[in-house]
Amino acid sequence: MGSVYKVIELVGTSSDSWEDAAQTAIVTASKTLRDLRVAEVIKQDVTIGEDGLPEAFRVRLSVSFKYDSD
Repeated sequence: MGSVYKVIELVGTSSDSWEDAAQTAIVTASKTLRDLRVAEVIKQDVTIGEDGLPEAFRVRLSVSFKYDSD
């Protein structure tokens, strides 16, 4: 029999990098979701502070995890 996966969107933020923002989202989600399988970056953006420097890196991810029907 096949498997079923649920797909959700998450947004992670970081003051350091897009990679850190993605890791933050995945690590946080893994605390409450089991069997995370794949994360796909949908969108990246950065907010710019008044000083003209990057303030926050943001990543929107599509994350799948195995659906548990029990």
